[in-house]
Amino acid sequence: MTMPCCTIDGEFFQPFKLEGADAERWISDAGAGQKRIEFLVPQANRPAVMQEIETGLMALDGVKSARVNLTGRRVAATYDAGRIEPQALIDRLGEMGYMARPFDPRETGLTRDDREGARLLKALAVSGFAASNVMLLSVSVWSGAEDATRDLFHWLSAMIALPAVAYAGRPFFYSAVNALRLGRVNMDVPISLGVLLASFMSLFETIHSREHAYFDASVTLLFFLLAGRYLDHLMRARARSAIAQLVSLSSDGATLIEADGSRRYVAARDLKTGMTVAVAAGDRLPADGIVTVGISDMDRSLLTGETAPETVRCGDKVHAGELNMTAPLTIEVTAAGNDTFLSELVRLMSTAEQGQSRYIRIADRLARFYSPAVHTLAAGTLAGWLLLGNGWHDSLMAAIAVLIITCPCALGLAVPAVQVVASGRLFRSGVMIKDGAALEKLSAVDTVIFDKTGTLTRGEPSLVSPLMVSTDTLALAAGLAQSSRHPLSVALVREVNRRGLKPFTVSDIAEQPGLGLSGTFNGEQLRLGSRAWCGVEETSEDKGLLEFAFRRGTRPPVLFHFEDALRSNAEGTIRDLKAMGMDIHLLSGDREAAVHRVADRLDIDTAVSRASPQAKLAYVDALTKTGRKVLMVGDGINDAAALAAGFTSMAPATASDIGRTAAETVFMTESADAVVAAIRTGRRSQKIAKENFGLAVGYNVLAVPLAMAGLVSPLVAAIAMSTSSIIVIANALRVGLGRTGSAAAASQHSGQQAEAHRMRNAA
Repeated sequence: MTMPCCTIDGEFFQPFKLEGADAERWISDAGAGQKRIEFLVPQANRPAVMQEIETGLMALDGVKSARVNLTGRRVAATYDAGRIEPQALIDRLGEMGYMARPFDPRETGLTRDDREGARLLKALAVSGFAASNVMLLSVSVWSGAEDATRDLFHWLSAMIALPAVAYAGRPFFYSAVNALRLGRVNMDVPISLGVLLASFMSLFETIHSREHAYFDASVTLLFFLLAGRYLDHLMRARARSAIAQLVSLSSDGATLIEADGSRRYVAARDLKTGMTVAVAAGDRLPADGIVTVGISDMDRSLLTGETAPETVRCGDKVHAGELNMTAPLTIEVTAAGNDTFLSELVRLMSTAEQGQSRYIRIADRLARFYSPAVHTLAAGTLAGWLLLGNGWHDSLMAAIAVLIITCPCALGLAVPAVQVVASGRLFRSGVMIKDGAALEKLSAVDTVIFDKTGTLTRGEPSLVSPLMVSTDTLALAAGLAQSSRHPLSVALVREVNRRGLKPFTVSDIAEQPGLGLSGTFNGEQLRLGSRAWCGVEETSEDKGLLEFAFRRGTRPPVLFHFEDALRSNAEGTIRDLKAMGMDIHLLSGDREAAVHRVADRLDIDTAVSRASPQAKLAYVDALTKTGRKVLMVGDGINDAAALAAGFTSMAPATASDIGRTAAETVFMTESADAVVAAIRTGRRSQKIAKENFGLAVGYNVLAVPLAMAGLVSPLVAAIAMSTSSIIVIANALRVGLGRTGSAAAASQHSGQQAEAHRMRNAA
């Protein structure tokens, strides 16, 4: 069967062909004789499409599973390699009217998103320009222009409106044509019918010098509808690139050490288990492996989410994507390509997003029933008027009035208008909503899971003891520390600067990977780093604090203790969330003592430590399966999968790029009170969105019978439609009148508590 071409937003797509050996690079092994392939399907952006694609693919003999990710517009399928070829899946999608091509994980999808957004924005601008100008001409007609003057204004309106409708209406026209060609009906069908019929009837009326023309109705309809669609596009487009950013952490190549000791550069995809690679300081690891030569500090935030580097040495396991910071290492590869920990994270993210994308918004649920109802009413009006003996002109005008008066402008704006007002209000409070669905989800949240470092805490260690150490000792230690990028070194220098001191100049500074720094001052040997490096007796006791030891010559060593300070009003945030009926959990990759120290201070009963990314995802999934609506609040790369898996998610602006991208909401304030503000605003916006739907439906209930009875002309229908949209927008403005939180007062209170805590530690 020859697959048809497909038109998507005005672009023509030819069927993709998987041919030759090149096809293998798109296919991965799913075990038990099964293969897995992932497709990019630009039209996979609505719940109805998701259900149709999954059902259609599962009907093929040999397909074991099919899942659609609406956020990324991807389709993942697992199939029996002995019973079906992957090209058959592409063919099947083509038969259903969906053009697909294999998905490359390194593609962000941003280029296409930018094109689509640019097209919608241009269409919105054209329709807005046309609507404003045609409305000015219409006002002149309404003011009493007659005969030749009226006809002139109508022709001027036609010259503006018809090209604008042809250009700005393309997103709706193409969608409606594709749906009808495949025997389906969507919301764009009645929209297109209403706009086109109003335009053509207006042209007919103008040609015959009739009193009324409805060009203003056509372009105004398009303007309101495009406004809603563009807002929805913006919300969706901001949530697409987390996986691509995660993949960008992988190294493209590696320095392979051959059996004879020679070295050559190879692509990371060509690495195999058992190979030996060299990793220079400053490079990311190309594969999972075991350290065979060298000692270095490793940025393992990918795994643990903690900012402090970890020392790795011979025998330690390391993972692809981790950053080697201080010294060269030799690694024996234990997993490469799609088998690495980083690839597993990508799969976790994809699986989690698929679960999240199955959430169906109120507007999507209502759209299933609205379009058939509109068609039935319009067709019934036309048939009824003809059966009653009316002429085709009057019958068609009545049907057009029904289509215009039921055009889903108010319904289309019911949620986007609330989202815009609520998002703007939250943005002024320091909270950015990236996906409009997040507001609906926030209203239903009953469980909040916090990561620790960078979320409830600032992710920025501060010196807590000894606070009364001599200024010389601090200045000498800072003289060494300023040569290092270690977070504790940075914190020590920051404390010295805060006290108005100047670090001493230390000579002969050297760094010993995994141990610390050494240098010389006035002939004395200085050391800063681990207990063992500075001759301090090791202890098994862990108080949950980070530490640096410092030794000056033969003098007794000093231990500097650091603590990751809590965010402003963290205590008040937890207290407010509990008062709202939330179940609070702390889930961290940090040490048990550090996690429980924070949990005790914040009165959080459930705390889990040393949680890997897989463990965090499993924890969120387990709560979700019990029916809980989980808000995941995290900031690290290791939180990305859990953020995507949560019913909804938040991240601070200081989070990793991947963490911010994976989250649906980002708060830019220092105060943790932003979490409370977001939930309160979500609840209020959901309430007002439901009111908007009630207003829109109530308007139709009142107006449709009048239009069907011929008591409403298309012009009056257009005015009524616009009025209903204005009412919906006005009601949405009420979102800005509620209470979100008292971040400023809470921040001041938290600052006083933090200072008191510091004084207690000093004592």
